Amino acid sequence: MEPRQHISTIWTGSAASLTEEERDLLRRAHDAAKGAYAPYSGFQVGAAARLSNGQVVPGCNQENAAFPSGLCAERAAVFAAGSLFPGVSIECLAVVTPSPHASLEEFSPCGGCRQVLWESQQRQDKPFRMLLQVGEGPVCRVDGVENYLPFAFGAKGLGKAAGMP
Repeated sequence: MEPRQHISTIWTGSAASLTEEERDLLRRAHDAAKGAYAPYSGFQVGAAARLSNGQVVPGCNQENAAFPSGLCAERAAVFAAGSLFPGVSIECLAVVTPSPHASLEEFSPCGGCRQVLWESQQRQDKPFRMLLQVGEGPVCRVDGVENYLPFAFGAKGLGKAAGMP
């Protein structure tokens, strides 16, 4: 038996260390969070995806009394981007929460979102950056979804080539 190891790299620092374009994307994600529908958890999340064509697509979480029927902010933004701009790649995705109860150490995409983000990155055949922020605090930067989802499941796991039905 041989060990397999994956080392994830996640950067944490001040928003001031980001580019103006990245800070703008965080602001847009904060604006998106204001539209979240979270009457059950009280946990609002906003996302904003900057695409390679310069467009920014927002998303926010949408809860439902039938809990599996809701949608996370990350998936709302990524799915909207794919619907509105098919074939246009994501360059950066910002995900934020204004919640005073959240901590940056445990604020990250859920498992379902990680899988969707991974497959989106695989489909566009190039990694994208992710920025996470709680309130106006420090920012977590992840360069490539593989840092959130090591040993990911994909089309080859189904015995198919990527992009094949």
